[in-house]
Amino acid sequence: MKQQSDFFDQVWQVVLLIPRGRVTSYGAIARYLGSPAASRTVGYAMNASHHSTMGIPAHRVVNRNGMLTGKHYFGGPLVMQQLLENEGMNVTEDKIVDFEKYFWDPNKELTV
Repeated sequence: MKQQSDFFDQVWQVVLLIPRGRVTSYGAIARYLGSPAASRTVGYAMNASHHSTMGIPAHRVVNRNGMLTGKHYFGGPLVMQQLLENEGMNVTEDKIVDFEKYFWDPNKELTV
């Protein structure tokens, strides 16, 4: 359990660095943390982030295609979409329009 909580903390630290108006993917975070096969675990960390007191902007993490796959964890079916739209993105049918334009890759944006 300690190892998992350490990984969750590492995920959350990356998510805290995502700039307002940008998004990243579970896989990009997993690759940045040196665990490219851990996309699903990044998703578990995002789900758990809703219980954190750190103010983690979990709405900025989507799947590799820009789909709002974690939207049901936000307390309402449109909350995640509204948060992203408040940051300047358009969302249609649970997908970020022009996803590539808003994609933030920690492997390119952050130095290890």
